[in-house]
Amino acid sequence: MFDMMKMMGKMKEVQAKIKEAQENLVHIKVTGESGAGMVKATVNGKKELVSLEIDQDLVKPDDKEMLQDLVIAAVNKAMQEVEVLAKEELKKSTEGMLPNIPGLDLGGLV
Repeated sequence: MFDMMKMMGKMKEVQAKIKEAQENLVHIKVTGESGAGMVKATVNGKKELVSLEIDQDLVKPDDKEMLQDLVIAAVNKAMQEVEVLAKEELKKSTEGMLPNIPGLDLGGLV
């Protein structure tokens, strides 16, 4: 017979693991580059921009539009990569905790 108390206890354990995993996302860092490394943007697993490096040669008034495009490209690249790592981290921390339920996607928790 289905043990509801055991299931509730398991869910609390899963919630604690998910919360811990979400808190640890700040330690995951990914750097995206654009313009052959002239612009580097680093984001953490919480999708926060934590560092931005711009090559000195790019800081010219005439190049403002190009610089903006390169920054956008670097940040977007880092965001894409960190999302993959964050999902892997969340999956690792809850591995074996939840039954394999088709359609249950915890990716939205990141």
